[in-house]
Amino acid sequence: MKEVLEGLSLKQRFKLSRFISGEKATIKSIKLNHRRVFILPTIRGLGFVCLIVLLLLIAFVYNNNLAYLLAFLLASIFFITILHSFKTLAGLIIKQSHSPSVFAGEAVGFEIVVDNPSNIERFNLKATLDLAVDFYLNAQEKKRIVLYSTSHKRGWHNMETVTLSSTYPFGLFRAWSPLKFVAKALVYPKPNTLEIPFPDNDDTQVKGFQNQQSKKGNEDYYGIKEYQQGDSIRHIHWKAFAKGIGLFSKEYSNDKSSELWLNYDQTPGYNKEEKLSQISRWIIDAEKAGLQYGVSLVGIKIQPNQGSRHYKKCMEALALF
Repeated sequence: MKEVLEGLSLKQRFKLSRFISGEKATIKSIKLNHRRVFILPTIRGLGFVCLIVLLLLIAFVYNNNLAYLLAFLLASIFFITILHSFKTLAGLIIKQSHSPSVFAGEAVGFEIVVDNPSNIERFNLKATLDLAVDFYLNAQEKKRIVLYSTSHKRGWHNMETVTLSSTYPFGLFRAWSPLKFVAKALVYPKPNTLEIPFPDNDDTQVKGFQNQQSKKGNEDYYGIKEYQQGDSIRHIHWKAFAKGIGLFSKEYSNDKSSELWLNYDQTPGYNKEEKLSQISRWIIDAEKAGLQYGVSLVGIKIQPNQGSRHYKKCMEALALF
């Protein structure tokens, strides 16, 4: 234990942030020991203390040996519970795992692996990030726990402090350990919900790429346009009309462009986030349609391609732009 505490000064050991936020963030696995596990009585535990004190007063006033015996018995249970509460967490090994990317506004799932290398079962465990997850561990068992944190904007979303806790065995004490990992997940721009047709690319907009004008037909869905007199009533976008957005007609294409260029400067939107949101929507639609698409941002150009790797590369560029 002396070796474990040598790395911290006396001031650091009693720093309040250690009890709430934990120690410095790490990418390595964390083993819970005396340095990382903290214990305090719960409300039930404080009530138990009051009961012991009351019994002692009764025993003192009435000089009742049975009351003394009961008070000392309850006190011994109280103090022994401290040891069992500590052992519920002591020795567990926690490490971070995979954190998939999501869109802004969605919950980021941070996965941690909790390993119980001992032959002791661990009951009434709880891992907390934004929400709490209850679980238990059998002897020599590992469990993957996914903790969710809501994202509010694009870019890197860092994992906050994870608190592992337990009130085993009687709920008299709460043992907890705040853990910080160097874990983060990439948050993509939220796709625009409004259906806007793909941009028309020409040689002046996309230098070095050959794009052919789409031939409009009635087989494959292409996008939407403002309703014009003579358009088929079957092609009216009734969902947009019901929302009060306006009257639009669906467009269809027999021969889509072999390459699609998504240019930031020519994307509709009042600000940066709206433009990125629309490009995000176009990327999703183009990937589903099997089109080859490229992205042009300020200072960033990604050549047209398709597939999961290309999709991820484009989305990462939008998220970090």
